[in-house]
Amino acid sequence: MRILIVEDEPELARLTHAALERHGHVCTTEADGKKALATAIRERPDLVLLDINLPGLSGFEILSHLRREKCPALVLMLTARGEVRDRIKGLEAGADDYLAKPFATDELIARVEAVGRRGGLPAAGALLKLADLQMNVAQRHVTRRGQTIELSPREFDLLHLFLQEPGRLFARTELYQRVWQEERSFDTRTVDMFITRLRKKIDAEFDVPLLQTVRSVGYTLRLPSDSDLRP
Repeated sequence: MRILIVEDEPELARLTHAALERHGHVCTTEADGKKALATAIRERPDLVLLDINLPGLSGFEILSHLRREKCPALVLMLTARGEVRDRIKGLEAGADDYLAKPFATDELIARVEAVGRRGGLPAAGALLKLADLQMNVAQRHVTRRGQTIELSPREFDLLHLFLQEPGRLFARTELYQRVWQEERSFDTRTVDMFITRLRKKIDAEFDVPLLQTVRSVGYTLRLPSDSDLRP
């Protein structure tokens, strides 16, 4: 799943991000309520892990905006242990479930995946495929035509992003923000360099190229059209 973690405690956000990604999810983290709302509307994640007490906007305000905007994301609220009123308020406002803090990593993973199943989302271990290219997210294993392809962590994260939405055009800025999560230090050359490396690994030895460049715009992973294959 694509998960937006909205949490202003840096260490908790870091640990949560790491735990979810180890189990095959792709995560983005925001600490500010207003930025989190903008990210949720722009990126339309599958699930939002939403704390209540945030700078900018509260979790309840974010949830209200998301439901008013008909955002389809599932929402798992993070509440303080024992705060029954917050749980009831969140559920009444449209949250899909809640998780009391502090929580164990195993409980977090189980609750996230349970909410995902109820929402009809694929499990983290599900295979992602395009033509003969296949990725097992949980095992971080990629093959093409049955041949194992060794990828660096960044290359894997890039390919994971592409395989979640085959055919979608990604601008370089979005790729950098979602994979490197360093919005302020964006460098086009970094994205282009990793795309070149990824293309060599998944396309160079195969007849049909999948990773396509759209000049002056960005990149997409798709089967080529007949016109793409003409000399």
